[in-house]
Amino acid sequence: MATAASTSAAAVAAASRLLVRRAPPRLLRRLPRAALAASRPSLPSSSSYGAAAVALGHRARMGHTAAAAASAGPALGLTKPNAVEPPQVSFAAKDVEFSEWKGDILAIAVTENDLVKGSDSKFENAVLKKLDGQLGGLLSEASAEEDFTGKAGQSVVLRLPGQGFKRVGLIGLGQNAPSTTTACKGIGESVASVAKSAQASSAAIVFASVGGIQENFKLTAAAAIASGTVLGLHEDSRYKSESKKVHLKQVDLIGFGSGPEVDQKLKYANDLSSGVIFGKELVNSPANVLTPAVLAEEASNIASTYSDVFTATILDVEKCKELKMGSYLGVAAASANPPHFIHLCYKPPGGNAKRKLAIVGKGLTFDSGGYNIKTGPGCSIELMKFDMGGSAAVFGAAKALGQIKPPGVEVHFIVAACENMISGTGMRPGDIVTASNGKTIEVNNTDAEGRLTLADALVYACNQGVDKIIDLATLTGACVVALGPSIAGIFTPSDELAKEVAAASEISGEKFWRMPLEESYWESMKSGVADMVNTGGRQGGSITAALFLKQFVDEKVQWMHIDMAGPVWNDKKRAATGFGVSTLVEWVLKNSS
Repeated sequence: MATAASTSAAAVAAASRLLVRRAPPRLLRRLPRAALAASRPSLPSSSSYGAAAVALGHRARMGHTAAAAASAGPALGLTKPNAVEPPQVSFAAKDVEFSEWKGDILAIAVTENDLVKGSDSKFENAVLKKLDGQLGGLLSEASAEEDFTGKAGQSVVLRLPGQGFKRVGLIGLGQNAPSTTTACKGIGESVASVAKSAQASSAAIVFASVGGIQENFKLTAAAAIASGTVLGLHEDSRYKSESKKVHLKQVDLIGFGSGPEVDQKLKYANDLSSGVIFGKELVNSPANVLTPAVLAEEASNIASTYSDVFTATILDVEKCKELKMGSYLGVAAASANPPHFIHLCYKPPGGNAKRKLAIVGKGLTFDSGGYNIKTGPGCSIELMKFDMGGSAAVFGAAKALGQIKPPGVEVHFIVAACENMISGTGMRPGDIVTASNGKTIEVNNTDAEGRLTLADALVYACNQGVDKIIDLATLTGACVVALGPSIAGIFTPSDELAKEVAAASEISGEKFWRMPLEESYWESMKSGVADMVNTGGRQGGSITAALFLKQFVDEKVQWMHIDMAGPVWNDKKRAATGFGVSTLVEWVLKNSS
C-alpha cells in the first residue's frame, strides 16, 4: 500500500536500530526494571510517543508527552500528538449536610418519583423540599419551566447567588435509583457534562432518595460514579489543533459513608480510569503514529514506571525466528515496520504468587487485509487502526494493575505486535506457515491474520507455566453480526473460567455473551496439504476462529477467547471505548489473594 511505501528510509533505519542495538543481536532482550528507561534507544521516526512519564497525582502518565514528541522524528504526514494531560480529579466521600456544602456545583440525582409534588405544589421528597425551601421555591419553578421530569439523561442547572454553592444541578435517573455499574457510570458522565458546561472546578453528588442505593451496593456505586466522571471528562484531543481545558479538580460524594474502605474504592476508580483512558488513546492513535515499535515502547514505559512489580521483554525478529514463530512472522513479513513481540510480567510485591495468569491481546497496529485486501462498502479499512484493540485492553489493564498492585497473583501480558500490509515480501494466499508448536497452517485468506499472530502468542503464553489464559481480539466481523456493536463474544471450554469472567463483568458493566465451541465445525478448517486452513468460510465464522485458536493452547491450561470486534469502537462518537480493561482488572483481582 501507499502508506507502507511512503515510510521514510529514516524511519526504517531507526526501527532497525531499535531491534538490533542489543548485544548479542540474536539473544532475547530482557530489560532490567531500574535501568529500563535509561537503556532504551531513540524511537523510530514514526513515533511521537516517547519514554518520558509525567506525574499524574498518585498515578503516572505514560507516553504522549511534550518531551517525547519533541525528541521523536516526524511520522508519516508529520503528525505528532499534542501533550494533553488526562483529567486529574480528586474524589472524597464526605458525611456532611448537603445544603451546607460549599463549591461550584451541587449535583442532585433524582428519580421521576422524587419530583412528585403534594397538594401544596411542594416537593414531597425531603431532600428536594429542604433545598427548595432554602432557595425560595426556585427549584420547583425551574423544574416546571424546564419541563424536567427526572427521566434518564435529563439535566437542568441553575445559577444561584448568595449560596455556599454557585450552582445546583438536577440529574435525571429515570424511574428508579441505579442498581448497576453501568447506570452509576452514567450518573458520573452526566455530572462531568454539567461540570464541563459550567466550567466548574468542584462538584458534589448527592441522591435525593437517601435510601435509593442499597447498602451493599454503595461502594461499587461510588467507584462507578467516580469512574464515569473521569471518563466523561476525558476528550482525546491530542490530534486536534485545539484542546479544551478540563476545569473539574475535586468531586465530593455525599451519602456514601466515609472512611478507609470507601477512600480505597475511590482510589481504585481513579487507577482503573487511567488504564481505560490509556487503552482508548492507544486505539485512537493512527497507524502512522502507533507502529509496532511505538506500541512496544508504550509497554516498556509501563514496566519502567511501575518497576517494583513489572519487567518487560521485547523479542526482535531474530529471536522470534529462534522460537519458530512462523505464523506470526508470516503476517509481519510485508510491512516496512518490523514486528515486536511484547511480554510484560507482573509479579506482586513480596513475590508470593499462588496463581499465574496470562492475558494475550491481538496487536495489529494496522490491517490492510494483505493480498486479500479489504475492499468494498463495509470493509472499514479506514478504521483498521483499531485492530490492536485487544492489545490496548491488555496494556490498559497492565497500567491499572501497576497502580493497584494486587497480591498473590502473577500476570503475563503478551502481544505479538505487527502490521498486515502488502509487498513483494508478504505472505500470499496459499502459502503454508508453521507455528511455534509445530502445527502447519495453509493460508487461504491473508485477511484472517489476527489468529495467525495469536497462535504463536498463545503457545508462548502456555510456555510461561500459567494456570489460565484469556485472549482478546478484534477477530471477526461474524461476531459483530451475531452480537451487535456493544457485546463481546466469549468462547471457552471451561465453565469455571466463564463464571469468573461473568462475575467480573457484573462489576465492570461491560457486556459479554458466551458462544458455543461447536467441535463439528472444525471439519471446515481442515486442509488437504497442511494441518489446517486459517479460515473456514462465512458460516459460523467467529466459532471456527475460536476453534482455530484452541489448537495452540495446552489442554491443561484454562483458556478463554474474547472476540471484541463490536465493542472496541463507538461509531456514534467515532472513537475508541476502552472496552475490556475494566473486566480484565476485575478478573485479576478475583484471582488475587
